[in-house]
Amino acid sequence: MLDDHPLLIPKPLSIDLIRKAHHPEHCAYLSRQTPDPIIQLDPDTWFSPHSMRAAHLAAGAVWDGVLDIIEERCKRVFCAVRPPGHHAEINSAMGFCLLNSVAISAINSLDLERIDRVAILDFDVHHGNGTVDICKDRPEILVCSSFQHPWYPNRLYDLNRPNIVNTPLRSGTQGDEFRKEIERTWFPAIEKHRPNLVFISAGFDAHQQDPLSEISLTEDDFYWITSEIARLSEQYSDGRVVSVLEGGYDLESLGNSCIAHLKALL
Repeated sequence: MLDDHPLLIPKPLSIDLIRKAHHPEHCAYLSRQTPDPIIQLDPDTWFSPHSMRAAHLAAGAVWDGVLDIIEERCKRVFCAVRPPGHHAEINSAMGFCLLNSVAISAINSLDLERIDRVAILDFDVHHGNGTVDICKDRPEILVCSSFQHPWYPNRLYDLNRPNIVNTPLRSGTQGDEFRKEIERTWFPAIEKHRPNLVFISAGFDAHQQDPLSEISLTEDDFYWITSEIARLSEQYSDGRVVSVLEGGYDLESLGNSCIAHLKALL
């Protein structure tokens, strides 16, 4: 089933589009780095001579996906990219993230015809602090983030904005509780916002086998949430979904979870 869908190579994203989301000084700071062969930007984030090209390609993949959907070449896209992006704030790189690929494309998509409201739905085990930081004062963008709490990064998780839905999960949360919390907090917000385009920050590190979390989800839970997002997208955005890989650090469960996610998107 998955073999019938093309694998496309992205183009690097232009700096002009990146600056719609990130402060110019953040872009300048990254461009000034001269790793030889590698430097550390923060305790979790390392920077090599190829890191910026990888980040520009990851962000470019998301934007290419948006354009493919808007130009009706497809309805749904999955961007299998690294580095991830959802921890990158307006003016800082952190948590493996240099550029916030999803937030960049969400903001720029608002300049496209027929797109005036978007939703970013983030089920990574870590809070999408960067996405919240970039989008918090943009009411056209709904951000829903579920995350283990207390847990990294412990930033912006209690921000009070009408367009920000934070869904903290206790350590040890399993699938049934996860689904109830998503239904309780995300679905009413999505139904009220009625987005024209849906982005998914698809982190699979809430899997029970992942070494960086204490949440116990399975592939069935990722299939469920993806199916529900797809259902809501059919109702509000003509089925248009751009999904972007974020976390996931146990390779076997990451691969199996991605397959479940793709099957639900299809």
